[in-house]
Amino acid sequence: MEGDADEDDETFTNISLADDSADGKQTVLRFRPEDQYSTMNCEIDGDMENRVEQEEKTRLINQVLELQHTLEDLSARVDAVKEENLKLKSENQVLGQYIENLMSASSVFQTTDTKSKRK
Repeated sequence: MEGDADEDDETFTNISLADDSADGKQTVLRFRPEDQYSTMNCEIDGDMENRVEQEEKTRLINQVLELQHTLEDLSARVDAVKEENLKLKSENQVLGQYIENLMSASSVFQTTDTKSKRK
């Protein structure tokens, strides 16, 4: 009965092998009931792997969202620093011009002609 279920027990299957033994007996390959459990374990393992993959995806998505928020905060900080930098440059120019005006108005910083004093 090649490929048919054993009439006594439906959990076993008889499979005739091409190389029968010399005494004419048919070689039978039987599947143990434990094989069913390993199949069930594979399904459970598959479900567990899917859960683990889903948890990993969720963790990565949360990490990406957190990094996006951090990037937005850093971009806002860069914009604020650029604005402050432009303001400080403008103030430095005003102060530099004020100092130049003070120096030109003061006799201490006036350029002196050393040749005219020697003659």
